[in-house]
This record gives sequence, structure tokens and C-alpha cells, in this order.
Amino acid sequence: HDIYSIEDLAQLIFDLKNSNTDAGVSVKLVAEVGVGTVAAGVAKAHADKVLISGDSGGTGASPLSSIKYAGIPWELGLAETHQTLVLNDLRGRIRVETDGQMKTGRDVVIATLLGAEEYGFATAPLIVEGCIMMRKCHLNTCPVGIATQDPELRKKFNGKPEHIVNYLFFVAEEARQLMAKLGFRTINEMVGRVDKLKITKAVDHWKAKGLDLTPLLTAPDVSVDVPRYCVQKQDHGLADILDNQLVELCKAAIEVGEKVTVELPIRNINRTTGTVLSSKVAKKYGPEGLPEDTISIKFSGSAGQSFGAFLAKGITLTLEGESNDYIGKGLSGGKIIVFPPKNILYSPEETILIGNTSLYGATQGEAYFYGMAGERFAVRNSGAQTVVEGTGDHGCEYMTGGVVVVLGMTGRNFAAGMSGGVAFVLDDTGTFQSRCNTGMVELEALTAKEDKQLLHGLLTKHFMYTGSRKAKQVLDAFEATVPKFVKVMPVDYKRVIEERKRKASAVH
Repeated sequence: HDIYSIEDLAQLIFDLKNSNTDAGVSVKLVAEVGVGTVAAGVAKAHADKVLISGDSGGTGASPLSSIKYAGIPWELGLAETHQTLVLNDLRGRIRVETDGQMKTGRDVVIATLLGAEEYGFATAPLIVEGCIMMRKCHLNTCPVGIATQDPELRKKFNGKPEHIVNYLFFVAEEARQLMAKLGFRTINEMVGRVDKLKITKAVDHWKAKGLDLTPLLTAPDVSVDVPRYCVQKQDHGLADILDNQLVELCKAAIEVGEKVTVELPIRNINRTTGTVLSSKVAKKYGPEGLPEDTISIKFSGSAGQSFGAFLAKGITLTLEGESNDYIGKGLSGGKIIVFPPKNILYSPEETILIGNTSLYGATQGEAYFYGMAGERFAVRNSGAQTVVEGTGDHGCEYMTGGVVVVLGMTGRNFAAGMSGGVAFVLDDTGTFQSRCNTGMVELEALTAKEDKQLLHGLLTKHFMYTGSRKAKQVLDAFEATVPKFVKVMPVDYKRVIEERKRKASAVH
């Protein structure tokens, strides 16, 4: 629910590269008709590697329908991908991998001749380690102790790393023998050499008579200067990002934990702001991060996409202005505050302040927005606490944890698939129920003391950080306004919490 176009994918790749500048970004595509076009888009989106995954193999947890009907053989997808990338002069800047029931050195050689330079093995090494293909990988009952957390079953695991090493030695040995027969010394010189594949035996078989494999075995007609394998690294555009300046300004905080305060302007060309800074903090201090507000950065202007993505603990980003999509994506303990500029002529409570898919997949941290959010607010939120003045459609979709407070109108389909966490919605008009998807949640009145304390605390912070008029009004008449709040509570989540309380009280 965060990727609807190749541009969205490019943004995700940029976010991931910012979160770990040393890591390569791989995009997995199912082998199917037209996969070459998608792979070309992936290359243009600056992925470091594209994986073409065939219709065979896969986890034993796969549904039978997927095993039988999803995808096509990797040979077809790989040939199309390689040809498309070479024709568009994109092959030289991206690595191509393939997988899907590869078992032998012959498979490796055929994959290379069709255009791959990396290969994925999974089922065969699992068999080597003792897997007997019971297809129970998702049930925690694997009888040979591989795909299970059960300590008794794990005792049955007899696999050793040497088994896989030995198997892969044999694969490599067979591949080397075939390479020698074909006259190749290195993998690079045989990538895409489809002229070395013979089809006579296959087409002579009675089942394959009339089969034309020419499209599969056609070498693209391009200049000799066009690379057939990856020869250069992708340019991710990290040299000119705003975070390079932030890391320099916050050096004292990163190195010795000293408090740092910074003020800077920001424009919407500044994407994924704060993510490289967060990665530096996470590398040095781990998931614990820094103490709260160690790094405080105030921006003024219009922030680009993914502002504060994966923001680490101890970093506070304040934005006086507005933000594009994906603000706070994967929020990891940091704090984000957004409010409109002073002396505005519009009403913040009724104006979109942040874009779509805000706080997507946030795991922890806080966010306060004095204005409305676009669609899909806090989708897949699993631990962040946030206050917003209103949301678009599909708010809190697939949420599994955290707290969301909405001080105004929501769009339709609120809380669809919400299995955890809690939302408090101010329902002034009494119409919220018609816009809420009650498939997995219940709507309750706000009666519990701890709920009131939680709401009051979040609203106090919201007012303190953003100056929200709505928050002030609610706080000034808190007891009178509480009955207007609706508590959105997932049914199963509520049952688990009550069970835990019962067990805890039984112990004491």
C-alpha cells in the first residue's frame, strides 16, 4: 500500500539506500510476460540488483494456488529481462539474479547464457540440510527441526554448514566443467551468450514439435560498446542530499552524545531528510539510540517525500510548513512535529498539511501534525503514537500497534484490517461509525481511566509542540468533550489484552 507506480518504487529504493548507504538494494520480480519492461523501470529507479523469480520452488508455506498458477519459468522471464535491459542500454548498471528450483551447475550455466550473473539456491540447500518437504514451514511443526521455534523439534535438526558447502562445491565443479567445454574462463564473458545454447534435442521431442524458441535465444542487435553485464555502480544521488550537511552539523551528538540544535530551510527537492543521520546514530548507538531531543532540528519550508523516514531515537524534526507523502515512514523512535507557518490565512484544522501514506510501517516514536493528513494515514503502524487534526480515506489500515488520535473528520474505510493498537477519534458530528470499517474492530465509549490519561497526555504534548487550537479546546473542557471521543479497538487485540490482565492478576 505504499507503491502504486515506478516512481513510488524509485522513492522506496532511495529511502532504503539512505537508511544504509553501504547496502545494495535488490528488487524481486515474478517471471511473467512483460517482466522485461518492469525490470527496465527498476533499473531506471536505481536498484542495484533485479531478481527474476521463476514459477518453481518457493517456500512450503505457499498456498497451493500460488504454487500451481503464479508466474512462468525463470528461463522465459530472464531472457526477456536481459534482452530488454541490453536494448535500452541499462544492463551495464544493474546486476541480474535468477532463482526458482535451481539445483545443478548446468542450471547455473544456462542461467548465465540467458543473461544472469547471480543465482539463488534455496530448496536444494534445504534438502541438503535435511528438509523432507512436508510443506509445514508456517505451522511451527517442521518434523526435522528446520522451520520451527519449538525446542523439542529443533533437537531433530542434523544439518551442518559443511553439508551446504560440499553441495555448492559440486555445483561449482559441474559449472566449471561445462564452462571449459564451452570455452569460457569467466562468468562475465558468458553472460547473455545465447548462441551457445542448442535447441535441436528439445524440438525433436514429440511433445515439443513445432515449438519456436527463437525469441528466447535471440541476442539483441546492439553496438559492441553496449555492456552485456553489470560494469558500473548505480548513482543513487546521495552526494547532494541535505543529510550530508545534517551529519556534519550534528557530529558532536553522533560522536559524544552532546545536545545539538539546528535551524535550516527546506525545499521539496530535499527527499528522505533525516534518514542518513538516523543511520549514523543507529550504527553507533544501536536501537536504543540517543536520549530524547539530543538532536533537535527545525526546518521551515516545504519538505519533500519521506521526511523523517526511519527516524532514530533521540532525533526530533520540527517542520514549520508542510510535507509531501511518506512522512515518518518506518518511524523508529524519533519525534516529528509539523505545523503550518505563522500568519496563515487558512484554517489548519481543515487543510491538508501532510501527504498520503504518512507513518507507513512506523514501529515506535511520536508524531504531531497540526493539520489534516492525506489518505492511508498510519497504515501498518505498529508502535508509534500520533495526533492529527483529520485524515483522508483508509486511515489506520492494517495497523498492528501504537496509538492514533484524530481530532476531526476521517475519510471512509477507517481501520480496515486493523488488528492491534488503538485509535481515539473525536466524533463531533456523530457520523464516524458510517465511515469506519468494523470488520475487525469495535467502537467503544472512552470510559477507562488509563485511556483518558493517555489521551490527555498526547493532547497536552500536541498543544505544547504545535499550538493546536483544537487540542486547547478539548483540554480546556476535557471531561465534557471525552464523551464525543470514539475508541476504535480491534476485537482480537482486546481479547489478548484482557487475557494477559487475567493471568497477571492470577499471579499476584
